[in-house]
Amino acid sequence: MKGIAIIICCLLFSLNTAAQEQDTIDSLSTQEHKPTFMERLHQVQQYLDNKARKKVDPQYIEVPDKPWRVILRYKESVFDVDYSNSAGNPAAGDGADWQLCFEPPASASIGVWAGYRGTGFAFSKSLKKKEGTTLSFSTTGAKYGANFRLRAFEMTEATLTATVYEDNKVTHENIKDKLGVPVEIASLYLNGYYVFNGRRYSQAAAYNQSVIQRRSAGSFLVGATWYMSTLDFSDDRHISIILLSENTGRIKMHQGTLGAGYGYNWVPLRGLVVNAMAMPTFSFYNRVKAYKYDSNYEMATLTGPDDYGEWNPETRTWANGKTHKPIPENDEEWKWVSTADCWEVGSETDYSMLRFNVDLRLGIAYNWKNYFIGIQGQFNNFHFKNDPCKVNLFDAYARTSIGIRL
Repeated sequence: MKGIAIIICCLLFSLNTAAQEQDTIDSLSTQEHKPTFMERLHQVQQYLDNKARKKVDPQYIEVPDKPWRVILRYKESVFDVDYSNSAGNPAAGDGADWQLCFEPPASASIGVWAGYRGTGFAFSKSLKKKEGTTLSFSTTGAKYGANFRLRAFEMTEATLTATVYEDNKVTHENIKDKLGVPVEIASLYLNGYYVFNGRRYSQAAAYNQSVIQRRSAGSFLVGATWYMSTLDFSDDRHISIILLSENTGRIKMHQGTLGAGYGYNWVPLRGLVVNAMAMPTFSFYNRVKAYKYDSNYEMATLTGPDDYGEWNPETRTWANGKTHKPIPENDEEWKWVSTADCWEVGSETDYSMLRFNVDLRLGIAYNWKNYFIGIQGQFNNFHFKNDPCKVNLFDAYARTSIGIRL
């Protein structure tokens, strides 16, 4: 018995020693084969792919095996602005009502979008000189979507229409004048939405083709939008607009909106989807900040002799010591504008009541193998008011795209 016990003890000791040695070997092996960056990236990719497939109904939405996409886009953008204001007191029959309308032709641009699944960046450049640059970011999932767009450009296609009142009589009506000096415009658009029926309906299927809609389905959506826009006409050569705007040379508009709507994906045949979405919105935050400017001219008529002399920009006085000169009445060629000098002196901020807008979108996409094409359009309308200033912005685009999955 003692011999058997000794044998058993020796066997247990040897097994324990072998196990420790194996643990040491396994530990060294693990240290020698730590996951590389690409292996870790592959693990993250597998996790995201599995998560994307679990959140949708495969009978309605197909998640492509190839997650990367590169898309070439051609876009026609329309950005119209109606800016109206008053000078003097037109209601009492003394002053002017006027409206500045920016109605340029559609701006064509070409760009590229690249990303993984529903997330990617886009950059586009106008095909015409000085017509602007657009940078955008978008991300979509089964239940959500977010879009960011930053745009900056210049406009010279504008018409100024005015009606002048004197002594309760209309002395000039529908005066029109084309602007020869560009006005700088910049806009920031941030939009997010939530999809209630995200397992069967995908907004992204028609707009960035991150998934493929296999059967027709619809869903209610809720969304929020933050919109900022700057209208800058503070150039000295725009002194007539600055004076008519009660010395306003730049306007910054901020608006936050909430809305609820409905989207529907119609799938008439395999690979083809047609989407329509409408979302009425109301603004819960409206702020208009007007930057005030002073100048060396004033809204009056120079009827007597012009004894003002030269303008001194350092002392900001005319040679006769006065700081403001009436506009010459007999200068039909507006040569006086070349001597105009304007500078910023402060700002005024106003908040307005609720405004109702609408967000409309239309998208068509066709998928075959690892390729796809699409046509998308979006319409937005934004209203701002800061008595007596009113601004109506019309921002829309239509684009075509062709892409490949990698």
